[in-house]
Amino acid sequence: MKRLLSMLGVTALLFCLAAIAYAQGQARGAAKLELKGQTVSVDYGQPALNGRTVQQLIGQLKPGDVWRLGSNKSTTFSTGTDLVFGDVTVPKGEYSLWARKEADGGWKLVFNKQHGQWGTQHDAAQDLAAAPLTETKASKSAEQVTISLEKAGDGGTITIQWGDMLLSANFAAK
Repeated sequence: MKRLLSMLGVTALLFCLAAIAYAQGQARGAAKLELKGQTVSVDYGQPALNGRTVQQLIGQLKPGDVWRLGSNKSTTFSTGTDLVFGDVTVPKGEYSLWARKEADGGWKLVFNKQHGQWGTQHDAAQDLAAAPLTETKASKSAEQVTISLEKAGDGGTITIQWGDMLLSANFAAK
């Protein structure tokens, strides 16, 4: 009887672990860049359009609303050195990353001190900084959210693409 109960317990545990893995089954993406001997990286979920448009999925956001820049666990941005985005300084550390819709229709890249939480749990009181993003149209559509970090001069560029929407911001190591 003890053996049967033990086997049932192990089976239940395996079922729970499989359910968690299935629930978080969407692909995760990562990007990394070295600046001044330090690593800048981003880890994010990659939701897919699945026949929908970006306008249908995030086009209804109102000024002040945030997009979690991915799916499942919040998008994590890590930097081993202080970074400067225009006139905004982001100290070295680990943050969750969001895009906030602005009143003028533009976007800002938001660095939040809280990270590791579920991607829909944004606490604006934990926002550290917000840097302007430039929006352009991509020449080729991306089915899944893609975030890249590219070297540019003594700094870099972060680019977020989904569908034909491209959001980007330049930064430099401080």
